[in-house]
Amino acid sequence: MSTISMRRTTLGAVGLAVAGTLALTGCKNGNEELPAQPSAPTSSAAPSEQPSQPAQPSTSGSPSAGGYGDAPAGAAGTAKSGQTFKLGEAATVPFSYGSNKGGQIALTVTAIEQGSPSDLDALKLGDKVSGKVPYYIRYTVKNTGTTDLSFSSVGHIKGLLGDGSEAQGLSVIGKFEKCPNESLPKGFTNGQTQTSCAVALAPSAQTKVSAAEYWGEPYNSLSNNKGLVWK
Repeated sequence: MSTISMRRTTLGAVGLAVAGTLALTGCKNGNEELPAQPSAPTSSAAPSEQPSQPAQPSTSGSPSAGGYGDAPAGAAGTAKSGQTFKLGEAATVPFSYGSNKGGQIALTVTAIEQGSPSDLDALKLGDKVSGKVPYYIRYTVKNTGTTDLSFSSVGHIKGLLGDGSEAQGLSVIGKFEKCPNESLPKGFTNGQTQTSCAVALAPSAQTKVSAAEYWGEPYNSLSNNKGLVWK
């Protein structure tokens, strides 16, 4: 789930930043989602959606080999590559952010909500979103490990269409009230929970976003693994 990980299938970034707040992106081949700006002013790293232009978290920490301080991939109790969950069901996931910070989270996709094409009007993306319908993938992140994950960004959530193909993603760099997505707050230690959201675009009103996939490390094609799916 590191922002360093990338998806092998190709869907290039097809949009552009709009007034420094929003960008249209894809999730395939070498182009990963662009997280919004984190909301913490104390650090010097740099990426999830925010108006306050905060700095990124520091990458201090002491993860075990492989970058996961609490639960390496395949450890007992962690979700398996390609595993499918029902909406509202939690998956235990090893989590890595930056070069040194690792831990464990419970990730739950709680809902996939259809929006209105008019939701996109304010973004002024014109023909780039013409005819497309936004879907809002709501999910929660709970720290179930021993690492303080303050200011980390939990992204790599994408939508899947009914035939299993990837929906186009809309990555928010600023604030989008329809689908807020912020970095984890300060003091995000064991037991802390935050809700978040990712935007997926269906190509038309006749096509629905029916599932969501998490494809961060270690659930990605670069590791010859498959993502976790909720539907």
